Formats: sequence, C-alpha cells, structure tokens
Amino acid sequence: MLCRDIMKVIEATYPKHAAEAWDNVGLLVGRTEKEVKKIFIALDATDEVIETAIQKGADMIVTHHPMIFSPMKKITDEHFIGSRVVKLLQHDISYYAMHTNYDVLGMAELSGHLLGLQDMDVFEVTDTENAIGYGRIGYLEKEMTLEECCEYVKQRFSLPGVRLFGNKNKIVKRAAILPGSGKDMITTAISKKAEVYITGDISHHDGIDALAQGVAVIDAGHYGLEHIFVNDMVSYLEQYLEEVLIEKAEIFHPFQII
Repeated sequence: MLCRDIMKVIEATYPKHAAEAWDNVGLLVGRTEKEVKKIFIALDATDEVIETAIQKGADMIVTHHPMIFSPMKKITDEHFIGSRVVKLLQHDISYYAMHTNYDVLGMAELSGHLLGLQDMDVFEVTDTENAIGYGRIGYLEKEMTLEECCEYVKQRFSLPGVRLFGNKNKIVKRAAILPGSGKDMITTAISKKAEVYITGDISHHDGIDALAQGVAVIDAGHYGLEHIFVNDMVSYLEQYLEEVLIEKAEIFHPFQII
C-alpha cells in the first residue's frame, strides 16, 4: 500500500485542518509514493524509535509529536534533528506526525473514557461549530479522596507515579483531564469548577496557584497521559489497513524518579 493511501486513511478521521495553525502535522519526511508494508507507531520520533523502526524493517513511522517544529535552514548530521532526517531518508522511511488534530479528535475523548468520566463534556473548546476541543470534564464514577484519585489515575494509565498538589484526604468528584501540557488551561479548570485537574507539565508555581484558587492538580506527566496514542493508533490502523503490518514502540517513560 502506498504511503499516500495510508495518509488518506489517517486524514479521513484526523484531518490536518483540525490541527492548530502553529502545529506541524502530516508527512514530514519521505516519499508519498513509498510502498508501505510495515508501520511503526510511537509517541515521539526519538533516535531510539528510529533505530528500532529500522531494525524491524518498517517502511513508515507514525508519531503523535512532530519531530520537526521550527523551520530548518539545512539538513545535515551536525544537528540532532537533521541527523534523524538523514537517517530516515537513507533507509527510505516515510515519517508522518499527527499532533493537535489527534488531540482534539481522538486523545480528548479517549482520555475521558479511560478515566471513566460521567456526563462528559469538552474541556477547552477549539471549534464551537463541531463541538471539538482539548480534554474532557465530567464526574468520576464515585466520590474519592485525592489520594485514591491518584491511585486510580496510575492504574488507568499504567503509571509508576504522579505528583499531587492538594490535600490527599480531600474528597473530589468533578474532574477535568487534559493529556499533554496543561498549565495554560488552569484558568479553564477553575472556571468550569473542576475539583481536580489531571494533566502534565505543571510547575511548582502553576500547582500552588491552582490550589490557591480551589483546584487540586494531579500531574501525571506529559508522556504519562499521552502514551495512550500508541495503542489507539495501532487499533485504528489495523482496522483499516489489513494488508499492512502494524508494530509499536514499547511504553518507556522519558525520565525516572530515583
């Protein structure tokens, strides 16, 4: 199956126009006419991911985060991103990224369902006409303490740990979840009366300021919440690409707490 045909399958559900204007999605490296027999799915196109894809004989890599964000004036192996592009071209691997278009059309709903939210609604609306946007807000299946909520998030997203800003004994039920970096939407959590906000990349000041305004925060990590992309995209592509083999990167958190 040609790369361009696989792109059509992806964009039928996750069109590029749904991405933010600043984002960089779609085919970023390689040939649209590349014959693809094996796809490798990962969250990021790291050196390890690219090397694994090469070893597995992948013809195409699909990731959530774009490897290329800023304009590049030259492509050489003197820069770590340029070196990845060179390696992909050397091995004739097409590389495709689906970022904020997947966030609003896939990740948001999936994360809410994994958390088991009831009476779920869009957390941060980006398109009022189509009622899509980032994250979800709703009610947990039952009241629980923040400590219990932390354990629940760890279990639902297969996490080794989370960071809590709040009294672990406080009872909560109304929850918002935003996979990725959620510090810029703390005000949304406050305005929508979330009792606990589950997201990633929360700094010391972000956390204590949110808590001072009545919202507890569970920082489950950027990767911690977004790695759900991998299994979801494997399932999606297997459904539509029966003749293409789909493989995935192992879940590997980018840092360790020691």
